[in-house]
Amino acid sequence: MNFMKTTMLLAALTALFMVLGYSLGGSGGAIIALMVAAGMNLFTYWNADKIVLKMHNAVEIDGKSHPEFYRMVEDLSKRAGLPMPKVYIVDQAQPNAFATGRDPEHSAVAATTGLLQMLSHDEIEGVMAHELGHVKNRDTLIMTMVATIAGAVSMLANFGMFFRDRNAGVAGLMAVLIAPFAAMIVQMAISRTREFGADAAAAQISGKPLSLASALAKISGQAARIPNPVAERNPAASQLYIVPGGVRQMFSTHPATEDRIAALEAMAQGGGGSGWSDGPNELGDRGRLRKPSALDPTR
Repeated sequence: MNFMKTTMLLAALTALFMVLGYSLGGSGGAIIALMVAAGMNLFTYWNADKIVLKMHNAVEIDGKSHPEFYRMVEDLSKRAGLPMPKVYIVDQAQPNAFATGRDPEHSAVAATTGLLQMLSHDEIEGVMAHELGHVKNRDTLIMTMVATIAGAVSMLANFGMFFRDRNAGVAGLMAVLIAPFAAMIVQMAISRTREFGADAAAAQISGKPLSLASALAKISGQAARIPNPVAERNPAASQLYIVPGGVRQMFSTHPATEDRIAALEAMAQGGGGSGWSDGPNELGDRGRLRKPSALDPTR
């Protein structure tokens, strides 16, 4: 069902791209837009991870440069039954993380220095389990494709304000004005469902849903206050992060953080038969979640 829904929403984004092409150049413009959209999808399929990582100036790490963080991701990957992804650190103050790649065999996960400095070991584990949940659910390619097409729709709409086909009349003008908002709504519809799914997967992978809940509570407020240069340059990239920064909830690609935390707390309370390792220790000892992180790259 999720696959069909996502396919339909991606088709809707492509249709928006074609409508904008028509407003710029009539039927010929629509055909060109369709060809461009197909080319973008094909290019993104093979280069999704490179696009996102280069956008963030991410630096790949290994077991020698950052042994504890690398071993954490390695251990979580084994628990999730996933191939070991490439691991990156992004030198950025905003606490955040993301996953990318066209499939589990070509995936990468990244955390910002701000996140590694702010959170405890267990909280970082919960966050990285969430990102591996995206990999396991095969969300990473879809999220990058959606961000790419939605960004292109906005860019083309800006061009359309000045270079659209005047013969398209009021309909063409409305298409140029409405398309970016329609693309944003489609993007939100795809991303919000997938965030809940990744949270649930993280609870199963790490066995610590309350650690992820604690991490979300900490970083959501900071992410709203600390600038994210990449998201400011390309707002469509906000859906890639575990928590979007500087975006009002009405326009957010993510569910409300409070709703995600409530869902994770409910999972912790009802996790007895699910194979999770949390229970009395995590439910009754929130203090241990506040220990300084040994993964802080500045230490």
